[in-house]
Amino acid sequence: MNIQFTVAEWAAWAPGLETAEAWQAWARAPFVPAGEGAPALSEVPAMQRRRIDRLGRMAIQTAYWCQRAEAEGIPFVFASRHGDVACSVQLLKALSRREALSPTSFGLSVHNAIAALYSIVRGERGNYLALAAGPATPETALVEAAGLLGDGAPEVLVVVYDAALPEVYADFRDEPDPFHAWCWRVAPADRDGIRVSLACGAAAQAAPALARETGLPHGLDVLRFLLAPGPGVLRHPADAQHWEWRRDG
Repeated sequence: MNIQFTVAEWAAWAPGLETAEAWQAWARAPFVPAGEGAPALSEVPAMQRRRIDRLGRMAIQTAYWCQRAEAEGIPFVFASRHGDVACSVQLLKALSRREALSPTSFGLSVHNAIAALYSIVRGERGNYLALAAGPATPETALVEAAGLLGDGAPEVLVVVYDAALPEVYADFRDEPDPFHAWCWRVAPADRDGIRVSLACGAAAQAAPALARETGLPHGLDVLRFLLAPGPGVLRHPADAQHWEWRRDG
């Protein structure tokens, strides 16, 4: 499999990294973001904003920054390896104490909740997907986007986001897990922007994942790959598959 596409626009948010200039400097000397806080998300009315937790604010903020106001009706793909698992853990603890569960908390804990909130606050009635695919979550999101472009969508909004795992899952943590979110506005390969190809199969088996060299979680290493100057390659073995990203200079 080999897909090609253009990243027409991008946006990202993590603690201490809130502007395009800050992210471009980070791509030249990457580090694992750390800190508290959340984006202001001023585009969303206060009554709706209060229902959106930190992870949702990050994902929705990058989507707002990346999607043009006039670009209504384009499909979007929200992808997170873990989602808001901390909320799920709190609900399970409440069950163990035989406490009544909050319907609102339950509704916001499901994996498609953030994508649904984005569609509600923007009044979007088009196609959206929410997915999780383990260590290949960013790759799977772009495969879905390529399929939507192939079906005739002019653009696809891809949002990749994740949060720190609760301590109960510490033994399963296989990479750093800072709060972060990024969004790409993906278009066909003949459009203006950053030209990217993504392959899966035997051609990408040779090298280890560059995320292990940079010390970044894979989702952030994909963003670093996009923003780094000049042509680039990122190889990523995930389970039984081997992925290879290539970017034109």
